[in-house]
Amino acid sequence: MMQSHGSRLALVMALGFAAWSAALLAKGVFVIDMHEGDTLHLLDMVMRMVRGEMPHLDFMTPIGILAVWPIAGLMAAGLGAGMAILAAQVAVAACLFPAVLRVAASRFSGLAAHAYALFVIGLVLAVIHGESARVVSISMHYNRWAWALAYIAIPLALLPARGRPREGLDGALVGLAFAGLALTKMTYFIAFFPPVALALLIGGRWRMILAALVAGLGAAAALTAHAGLAFWGAYARDLLTVAGSESRAMPGDPLDLVVSGPDYLVGSIALALSVVILRQTPQKAAGLCLLLLFPAFVYVTWQNWGNDPQWINLFAFLVLALRPEAGAVKRLGWDLRQALTLIAVAAFANAAPSTINVLASPFYHASREDEDRVPLITGDALYADLLGEKGRYWRRYIRMPADGPGTGLEDFAARAKAEKEEEPPVLAGETLPDCSTDTGHTAVFTTVARDLEAAGYGGSAIFGADLLSGFWLFGDFRPLPGGAPWHYDGLPGIGNADYVLVPACPLTPSVRDRMARAINEAGIDLIKLRETPLYTLYRPEF
Repeated sequence: MMQSHGSRLALVMALGFAAWSAALLAKGVFVIDMHEGDTLHLLDMVMRMVRGEMPHLDFMTPIGILAVWPIAGLMAAGLGAGMAILAAQVAVAACLFPAVLRVAASRFSGLAAHAYALFVIGLVLAVIHGESARVVSISMHYNRWAWALAYIAIPLALLPARGRPREGLDGALVGLAFAGLALTKMTYFIAFFPPVALALLIGGRWRMILAALVAGLGAAAALTAHAGLAFWGAYARDLLTVAGSESRAMPGDPLDLVVSGPDYLVGSIALALSVVILRQTPQKAAGLCLLLLFPAFVYVTWQNWGNDPQWINLFAFLVLALRPEAGAVKRLGWDLRQALTLIAVAAFANAAPSTINVLASPFYHASREDEDRVPLITGDALYADLLGEKGRYWRRYIRMPADGPGTGLEDFAARAKAEKEEEPPVLAGETLPDCSTDTGHTAVFTTVARDLEAAGYGGSAIFGADLLSGFWLFGDFRPLPGGAPWHYDGLPGIGNADYVLVPACPLTPSVRDRMARAINEAGIDLIKLRETPLYTLYRPEF
C-alpha cells in the first residue's frame, strides 16, 4: 500500500516538476519585472564566486554560500546569467525531490500528501518571493529555498512516520536540511533548531537525533575542508554586522503587525486554536511543539523583507496530519477531527493569495513578452539573457523634496520634519544633496562606468557610497576586496579602495548618509578628483 502511495506521489511530483521547469526554461531567457537592484546584488555575489572568491572570506554578506553556489557553478560552466539563475532553481528542486517525496509519503496521506509535495517543489521553482502582486522577480530566492528545507525538516521531526519507520534515513534528512538552512539563510537555522530538537527529544527518537548529528556535522566538516575554519568566523562576523545594522535587522513590518496585522491575524488565531485542541488529543506533545514553533515562524517572517508568512501552509499540513480519528469529542462538544480540519482549511484560505502567486509564477514568466526587453547589464554576452523593461532600466527618475527655499512651502516643510530626522551630512566640505534614484539602474551604472574608463580610472577598485556599488559588473574595474555587494553597515573594504565614489542621487540616501558619517568619524580625508552630474570621485587618504 505504501509503495503504491509513494509511486503515485512520485508521478504527480514529476509531472509538476516537469511543467514548472519547462515554463521556466522554454524561453531561453529570464525576463524579470522588478527588483533589479536585488538582481544586481545577486549577480555581484555570483560573479565574485565565479572569479574564485568565497563569501564572508572575500566579501561581506549575511547570505549563505548555498544561496549562490548553484548559480555560480552553472555560470562557470558556460551558462548566461539568466539561464544560470533559472537552471539553478531546477537543479535545487531536483536535489530536494527525493527528500520531499520521503516526507510526503511517510508523514502525510491522501490529497494532503500530494498538495504538500507539489507546494514544496513549486516553492523552490517559483520566480516570486510570495505576496499577491503578479510579477516575476528572483529577489530573495534564498528565502524560498530555505522555506523548502524547513518544510522537509519540521514534519520529519514533529510527525510520526506512517508505515515502516526509517529513523536513520529521516534523521539524516533532518541533519542535511539544517545544514542547508545554516548555509543558505542562518536565521532559519537559529529559529527552527530549538523546536525541532525539542520535538525529537520529547519523542525519544534517539536514532534520528544521532543520524541528524552525523549528517549535519558531516556536511559542516566537508565545507570546512573546502573553505577552512576561518570561513565560520567570517560568516559569524557578517551575521553580527547585519544584526546590528540600522537598516536590515528589521527590514519590514514591526513585530506586533507580523503577529496581529490583517495579513497575519487569521494564521495566528488558527495556530493558537490548534494548540488548544491538540492538547485534548493523544498528540499533546505535538501541540506543545506547534506552540514553540509559532515564535520561530513569526521571527523568520518578521526578519524577511515583505513579511510573507510562508509558514501558514506548513502549519496547515501539520494540523491535517495530527488530527485524531473521527468521533473524538472533548470540551464544548466539538468533534476534534472536524475542528482541526476547519482550522487547516482556514489557514490554507488565508495563505491562498501568496500560494497561487508562487505556484503560478513560472507560467507568468512563460507568458512574458521579451521583444521590447533589454539586458540588465549591457555590453557583455554573459548577461544578454537576463532582461527587463526598457523604461525601468534606461529611464532615470529621481525623487527629491520640492518644498525648499523659494517655494513658499518652507514653513510646512520645517513643521513636517521628524524630530529625530538628521540633516544631510557634510562630506569633504560639501553638503550632500537630498535626492534618490528610483529607476534607470542600467543607464546610471553603465554611464558612470564608461565615464570613469574614459577618464582613465579603469582597472581600479571603487568603494561606492550607496546600497549597491557593483560598477565592476559594468566596466573594466576590479571588485573591491572585502567589499559588500549589498551594504548593511560600516565601511567594508574601504581600506582596499583606490577611489571612493559618491553618487549625486543614490539609490538609498540613508545608506549613503550613514557611510558619509562613518567616513568622517574614521578621519578619512577625501581628495576630490572628478565631479559629474551623476557622481563625485574622491581619492581616500587614511
